[in-house]
Amino acid sequence: MNLLITTLLTFISIYQTLLIIRILLTWFPTINWFNQPFAALSQITDPYLNLFRSVIPPLGGIDLSPMLAFLVLYVATNILSSLPRAIGFAY
Repeated sequence: MNLLITTLLTFISIYQTLLIIRILLTWFPTINWFNQPFAALSQITDPYLNLFRSVIPPLGGIDLSPMLAFLVLYVATNILSSLPRAIGFAY
């Protein structure tokens, strides 16, 4: 159980890092998102961000969906971190 939770927490941490890189790279308009490694980064992160873009459309050219995406990942991290204590395992 602990291995599964640790693996999920590590995956979320890596995914958050990829999201941060993706968001920071959008500030550079000259990046061609069809070239590697940018295309791979886009393919990994865009499906998750598109879930929230349908909820919060861009306002005045500013995409606020990553804020909601990070909030969901933060909540998932907190739930996973507290799960072993809730079911009685030492973590």
